[in-house]
Amino acid sequence: MNQQALEAKKAAVAEVSDGLKNYASLTVVSYQGLTVAEVQELRRTLEKDNATFGVYKNTLVRRALKDCDQPDLGEILNGPNAFVFSKDISKGPKDLFKFARFHQKLVIKGGLVEGQVCDAAKVKEVSKLPDKNGMISMFLSCLNAPLSQFAATIQAIADSKSGDAPAPSAN
Repeated sequence: MNQQALEAKKAAVAEVSDGLKNYASLTVVSYQGLTVAEVQELRRTLEKDNATFGVYKNTLVRRALKDCDQPDLGEILNGPNAFVFSKDISKGPKDLFKFARFHQKLVIKGGLVEGQVCDAAKVKEVSKLPDKNGMISMFLSCLNAPLSQFAATIQAIADSKSGDAPAPSAN
């Protein structure tokens, strides 16, 4: 085998391994039929959300999965595929499903989320999860709700004692 080809394959395996180690999710998509302009549009959209889009040989991805002690993706890795690595578990898949609504040729096949193999349906569920900021906001609102209710109760008691409430009528 040509030394340059071997080095290129090693670099590709290292790039995929790096993605598996440093990103929270990997989504496998079939991009056949998309134009170059559409793929560039998808790449730009993904880059805004700290996700990367790459095309690698399936055998090299299998080797990287094995090197990183990740489960094999099996049938998901058949045919020409592109791979989307996302730092936030839900942002990459969310961008892919938004893009696929308007570009039917993009097919989400499945992926890997925090070391677990997911089919397309599970990836869709993951895409519906709120991002990190949304989760923090939900958590803080849960913490804030009891305090708000307590403050409203105290205010109602204070209003009733100050005479703002109507006096009970004596019959």
